[in-house]
Amino acid sequence: MTTDADPVPGGRPGEPRRAAALAADLSARDVRGIVLAYVDTAGVGRVKTIPTARLEAAVSRGVGMSPVFDTFLAHDRVVTTDVLGSPDGDLRLYPDLDQLVVLAGQPGWAWAPVDRITQEGARHPGCSRTFLRRVVADAAERHGLAFKAAIEIEWSLGLDSAPAGEFVPAVSGPAYGAIRQVELSDYGADLLAACAAQGLDVDQLHPEYAPGQFEISVGARDPVAAADRSVLVRQTVRAVARRHGLRVSFAPAVSGEGVGNGGHLHLSCWRDGVNLHAGGGRRYGMTAEAESFAAGVLARLPALTAVTAPSPASYLRLRPSQWAGVFTGWGRETREAALRMVTGTAGRHEKDANMEVKPVDLAANPYLALGCVIAAGLDGVTAGRALPDEITGDPARYGPDEAAALGVRRLPRSLPEAVEEFRADPVLRSALGPVLADAVTAVRLGEAADVDGLGPDQIAAAYRWTY
Repeated sequence: MTTDADPVPGGRPGEPRRAAALAADLSARDVRGIVLAYVDTAGVGRVKTIPTARLEAAVSRGVGMSPVFDTFLAHDRVVTTDVLGSPDGDLRLYPDLDQLVVLAGQPGWAWAPVDRITQEGARHPGCSRTFLRRVVADAAERHGLAFKAAIEIEWSLGLDSAPAGEFVPAVSGPAYGAIRQVELSDYGADLLAACAAQGLDVDQLHPEYAPGQFEISVGARDPVAAADRSVLVRQTVRAVARRHGLRVSFAPAVSGEGVGNGGHLHLSCWRDGVNLHAGGGRRYGMTAEAESFAAGVLARLPALTAVTAPSPASYLRLRPSQWAGVFTGWGRETREAALRMVTGTAGRHEKDANMEVKPVDLAANPYLALGCVIAAGLDGVTAGRALPDEITGDPARYGPDEAAALGVRRLPRSLPEAVEEFRADPVLRSALGPVLADAVTAVRLGEAADVDGLGPDQIAAAYRWTY
């Protein structure tokens, strides 16, 4: 379980003593340092590390880090809002001991996600992990809802020996081909072993569509733990790859053309241990609340793309007829729809039924993406929204009149378009709060300005090794 309470100066009750015992155990296992990890507004993983012996001090007093990183761009240029982007001030990073894990792919290291609070002990309004935890708590309090979530991880494997900056696929063979699995058999086995050692239950690991592309899926957890897992899985994928002379890119696109890397988000609503996406009286077994939740997400997808597809490179991936989900439609097992209803196989509906949000990639901060998707869904529940008619096949085939009749529209074609949708959306901005909402806007516009005038290949190259 994820720690529910915010950190406090001095540590949560009992945590300093627990941290001291953990540090002793870790040291006995030759763990020398602990990675304290969070994700910034641009979707870049940031870290500080501490010696294992400093774990008790970290949970008691936190570890300092500047708030300026909330407005860092992916290439480390700083933009500003009315309250963020200054060199002044400090925050404290507090590790979540419930999620601390020894890194099998990085011998000598452990890893833990952090929450960020002010020096005075208040919530930092720019902390995305705190934001997601608050959204989940609000859903439980106001609606009696809980969630299970998982984020698919796709990545491109390149040769580390390739010329600087270039991507040379590390494997040959066709999409989903046995050739790829055989050629990288040792890497795959070591990755599975590392995940198992870290308590990550892997559902699938397989070669994907694009050159050098693979995907891993892990089991669903509560949303905060699911976001933590997304960060941890990427840390593990990259670390194991390095030990095999391989280089990993989670960027939405490693080239200007072709299929990119996604980070599809799976989510289901639960109440009292019952999955609301199965056994109900609405379409495909959804309950009325599950349908309203899905309808709320569908209605806000254009604005959500500013959070779920936050990089200029995201819009090289978000192209029609590539299973990226670039039209506002939904359907059962319809992989071209932005919202795919997964009912699961016979006998598994009650456990497996969920909704998949497809216009998501791994440039997205997973805490922001999950929090905003849940906020959109909860607004649908409050309003009692209903889903429109479902779509089948590829919505790119619809003419204007048919698309309008079905409520199908193209998602934003660029990051500035997505920002305009986001700025006009009161639900998402209210859920994030003014500090975090303004940071999202400033960072996205900064990223767009940095690539203004560049072509697709240049944009892909600019972000190829950033994520």
